[in-house]
Amino acid sequence: MRLRIVDAFTDRPFAGNPAGVLLLDDGFPPDPWMRRVAAEVNLSETAFAHPLPPGGDADWALRWFTPTAEVDMCGHATLATAHVLASAGLATGPVRFGARCGILTADAAEDGAITLDFPTSALTEVEPAPEVSAALGAAIRSVHDTSEHVGDLVVELADERTVRELAPDLHALRGYARRGIIVTAPAEDRSRGYDFVSRGFFPAVGIDEDPVTGSAHTALAPFWAARLGRTELVGLQGGIRQGLVTVRLRGDRTLLTGHAVTVIDGELLARP
Repeated sequence: MRLRIVDAFTDRPFAGNPAGVLLLDDGFPPDPWMRRVAAEVNLSETAFAHPLPPGGDADWALRWFTPTAEVDMCGHATLATAHVLASAGLATGPVRFGARCGILTADAAEDGAITLDFPTSALTEVEPAPEVSAALGAAIRSVHDTSEHVGDLVVELADERTVRELAPDLHALRGYARRGIIVTAPAEDRSRGYDFVSRGFFPAVGIDEDPVTGSAHTALAPFWAARLGRTELVGLQGGIRQGLVTVRLRGDRTLLTGHAVTVIDGELLARP
């Protein structure tokens, strides 16, 4: 059983967001086994996928596990899975994934860029909790709750420097969002090739900081489109590891584009 480690939302190794990808022959193994594999891989997400019979709504069934929990939606591990399918010659056109959050589509271009078609996250502005500001160690401009499958709080901070230098109290942040906290600010200099910055903290699901969170950009896209007056934007996410996500807002759908690189291709010896 081949297990790949893929760096997503980057065109070079050891950048972007690493994900484990395990392609299965038929059906999902028992959940406890997949949880143990994800804990052993110990990346922010490990994707498990198996082919579906032709003629249905989806081509592959897809699930994602953090080291401690299953999540409803994951962008970077979906990108990584699409990259593996394209690299292995198992997909030559758009691939439809059936997931807990619905049907997600991935389409690989000739230059290796992969575009994901995800549902746009609804945003609801909420009152900032003083405890969140204290845990972040930064003043908050606004807070927006996201839709069911994303489950993050999008927290707007003053500027790019504040986002980059943030050193939050992760234990104190636990419990203030269904999934995590996404902090964001406009780019200081858009000539550098991105329009906004973000970082993501997910201690509630076993991830201190996620380098590049594709699913969060389904909320960041409408958030920044409303403020910057454009529906096509580029986001830079990450602290030490960083990656770029090109977003295109299409009403109730958001297109997320990035590259991916396989860095490890090995054999998983522990069978279900």
